Amino acid sequence: MGTPSREAPLTAANNIQPFFVLHKASAGASASISSPATSRARRRIEVSQPSSPNPKSAKRPRDDDDEADMEMYEQLRLEAFHCTWSKIQSTINEVLRGINLKLFDQVLRWVQESFSAIRSIMRPRPAEIQQPYPLLTDVICRKIPTAFVLTKNAEFVDDVTTFRDLMDHLESNGCHLAKLSATELSSKNGVGGCLRSLLRQLLSDVPDVADVSALASWYCKGDNYDQPIIIIIDDLEQCSGDVLGELLMTLSEWVIKIPIFFVMGIATTLDAPRKLLSSEALQRLDPCKLTLGSPSDRMNALVEAILVKPCAGFCISHEVAVFLRNYFFRHDGTITSFISALKLACSKHFSVEPLSFLCMGMLEEDSENFWRDKFGALPVAIQKQAFGLPSCTRENNSIKPGNNLVEGLSELMKLQKDWSSVLSCLYEAGRHGKVQLLDIFCEAINPDLHTQNDSNNELLSKPTSGNLSSGKSGAGRRCIAQALDTVRYMPMETLFRVLEVWSIHLEGMNEINAKVKELQSTTTSEDCVTITKDKWPRRSTNSTAIGTVPLNDKATMLLDDITRNFLVPVECLPFHEIICFKNVGVLQSALIGNPRRMVQLDLLKSQSRLNCSCCSRNGIAVSASLHDTSVMCNLAQEYGDVINLHDWYLSFDGIINSKGKSKLVGSPSKKKSKATPQQSGAMIQARFCRAVTELQITGLLRMPSKRRPDLVQRIAFGP
Repeated sequence: MGTPSREAPLTAANNIQPFFVLHKASAGASASISSPATSRARRRIEVSQPSSPNPKSAKRPRDDDDEADMEMYEQLRLEAFHCTWSKIQSTINEVLRGINLKLFDQVLRWVQESFSAIRSIMRPRPAEIQQPYPLLTDVICRKIPTAFVLTKNAEFVDDVTTFRDLMDHLESNGCHLAKLSATELSSKNGVGGCLRSLLRQLLSDVPDVADVSALASWYCKGDNYDQPIIIIIDDLEQCSGDVLGELLMTLSEWVIKIPIFFVMGIATTLDAPRKLLSSEALQRLDPCKLTLGSPSDRMNALVEAILVKPCAGFCISHEVAVFLRNYFFRHDGTITSFISALKLACSKHFSVEPLSFLCMGMLEEDSENFWRDKFGALPVAIQKQAFGLPSCTRENNSIKPGNNLVEGLSELMKLQKDWSSVLSCLYEAGRHGKVQLLDIFCEAINPDLHTQNDSNNELLSKPTSGNLSSGKSGAGRRCIAQALDTVRYMPMETLFRVLEVWSIHLEGMNEINAKVKELQSTTTSEDCVTITKDKWPRRSTNSTAIGTVPLNDKATMLLDDITRNFLVPVECLPFHEIICFKNVGVLQSALIGNPRRMVQLDLLKSQSRLNCSCCSRNGIAVSASLHDTSVMCNLAQEYGDVINLHDWYLSFDGIINSKGKSKLVGSPSKKKSKATPQQSGAMIQARFCRAVTELQITGLLRMPSKRRPDLVQRIAFGP
């Protein structure tokens, strides 16, 4: 036997490929393990010889520092996202609560009036309340006051928060509250289940047998007697009509003793109770019709609070805004879907953009000091990356970036504030012409329209009814031109109110606000005002601005001037990538998704997912060690729209049976190795049928038809 080589133990010790390194050994630990003699020798070498720089040892601490910096910046972006979205969410809650507060006050006023009307008929004593027979047999005394709230929402998810806030509002004013869901008002539970749920919400000790007499006994005690009981049903259309009708018939016998009122939410039309309940049950109701704000009104309020006004420093691009608008209307105007999509866009922005944590400076009182401290702590490479943003390097910028990031972000915040003020003035004028804020917002942030306006002087000319009707103002300026045209043909009283709102929106813009004040102080003759009130010229396609009041022309010219000068989209400003989310493809794939394509990609690139050596050693060729479904999906790429089942099966059979042959030919051992026995035809057919069925379930192909039983049709194409 030959002497073993000295390099063999070192090679075996250094070969740690099959193992995982859990912890790196520290320098102190390695020094403590070494012997004193070795340490003294190493110390002598370090003293006698100059230290030669080792590139690997110098690179490792730098990589560790970079990883630590990346983790720190990820944590900063995560904190910035939570801070930004908490601000947006609180703003959304305040806006929706403010919109619903008017309805809540109407419901509370109706409850108080109904309770006073019942008490004016008769005020029973506690002993009379617990009597089983009715005190009055008049039909009028058996009607239950019921408020039908028309929500106009196609999806129930938007009404959950509304009715929860309504319950809190009524409960804070001393009413007893109970809620019955559509599940409880189903034929499965019956009236007994409804009464049991009602008692469970009001009584602390619920009896075994659910009866209205237990509710009457509870109502006679303490302070319960002087307040009404409100039962809220938030989704009337989903309830069982028979169960609800029987419940109404039962409670109507006790309405004088126990003042029970109903508040029912209706999503479709006010005819829904007539379609759901019987005529006898409808006669036991004393209806009152109330209407909640429409989804478009709530959407306008939300867009104004979270997108137009810089409440959190986060904004979206034109493509993202158009996608969110279409997504909102595609989901039947559901506010919840819009909010969830906006939250996803916000999270994607902070996860993708490295400098997005600087958005928090928009919320600070002293933004410049915040940005100066954050930017000063950044590495030089990231500072250069900030000035290498596409918005800072392109030549067609209307506003040139400076050499200071703090000044650039401050200028960006100022221009965004001016943009918000001008857009609010446009919407204040356009809403009188039924222009939605979401539509005019999508036009105001369109960078192509702004570039087109700068290069084409015709679009900057004063809009008239003639060029609006002929379409010369451009399809992109449809809503903005409609808002300008509304000011031109606006009655004088309405124009005065609009100018007052403009002066509020333009408080920070002194020069423009002075012009608005000048328009407000403009005096008109009595004849002009009389003509304006009595006979205002109607708008037509052939009319011109001859018969209009000069004040309207001045207001239109002022609005058009500030629109062209100050309505600069955020995508035309330097450093906008820090606060603006632009990647609509990421948002679209996250919201809508393409599961069929993702399944196909996972099947085609299963080697990259598994990271195994058995499947990737053959390179491009399909390996027999892959899953049968993955093998079939790879083979299907060789065909067109249709796949011949017989050819497909032969290809699959050839790959499966090639596994044993490759082992026999490529075996490096001298001894003759036994080849893997080939599988029987029945087993291969079974595996083939199972793989085809799985591809059909995943939606990648359609099974054969009776006309062509030997062909299957592909549904998903491309890599």
